[in-house]
Amino acid sequence: MTTKRHEQVGLTDAQVLDMYYYMLLARKIDERQWLLNRAGKVPFVISCQGQEAAQVGAAFAMETGRDYLCPYYRDLGLVLVFGQTARDCMLSAFAKAEDPNSGGRQMPGHFGGKKYNILTGSSPVTTQVPHAVGMALAGRMQQKDFVVYTSFGEGSSNQGDFHEGANFAGVHKLPVIFFCENNKYAISVPLKKQLACESVADRAIGYGFPGVSVDGNDPIEVYRVTKEAVERARSGAGPTLIEAVMYRLVPHSSDDDDRVYRTREEVEEAKKKDPLIVFAAYLREIGLLDENTEQDMLARVQLEVDEATEYAENAPYPTPESTMTHVYGE
Repeated sequence: MTTKRHEQVGLTDAQVLDMYYYMLLARKIDERQWLLNRAGKVPFVISCQGQEAAQVGAAFAMETGRDYLCPYYRDLGLVLVFGQTARDCMLSAFAKAEDPNSGGRQMPGHFGGKKYNILTGSSPVTTQVPHAVGMALAGRMQQKDFVVYTSFGEGSSNQGDFHEGANFAGVHKLPVIFFCENNKYAISVPLKKQLACESVADRAIGYGFPGVSVDGNDPIEVYRVTKEAVERARSGAGPTLIEAVMYRLVPHSSDDDDRVYRTREEVEEAKKKDPLIVFAAYLREIGLLDENTEQDMLARVQLEVDEATEYAENAPYPTPESTMTHVYGE
């Protein structure tokens, strides 16, 4: 029988099955939102497909209810582990009043929610990075014991916000995890045109803390690396930069045509390493995922997505009077 790699990093059988469930749920929500977009029912989709393993693996290394997230717009898998539901995600996609992120006032993918310990995101990329560092500093000043996790694409690692945040966190040894989801393209710009160094992880040394590059298609390896970073942050040793290398399996968004900047052959080759396929194969090899278990999980996920879609489609939109709520002090 294949070695149970997950046990070597402290994960139980139940935990890795839960990992697969969250990865599958994120994928099925995402796929449904694309269908709804093409049917003209939701205005915009910005996808997590191909990035679920890294998001879920990292989330399992954090403590929900204790640690804080400052995610970016693709982090559907991450926020599901931290408590958001399929219904929450669909309410956001349909821009309905019950949307927990913004009450239907923000674009999809702008996750947030005080009860989930998720800082509300904004549309300009990378602004969440200095916010995460500020939260970590505030936590230290208030003598609170939490770690702040912030994620971003490799394109964001070229922005000033990233460098300023990393520098400040390094100087003050703040409990921050900088998590780069390197999906090879900043919209249409390939990695070789973005970085002069070998990888995003190489940048960490300039700020005085470790940088590590990891296979973003392997949730177990991502968990291991992130767990080490969490323990380092909790001990007072400071931040870590993690680069999870992956591939974005779909266009940048529902408004993008990726055929103009990458070949179909390249995308098809990447699909052979689809994290859901690879992880399911591992679970089958070790005897955790037989056909019945897999079908039961798929049926459970499908029901969640179906119910969430129906509820959100029929839910009320925000009232016109609510437009100014949270804008001028209310």
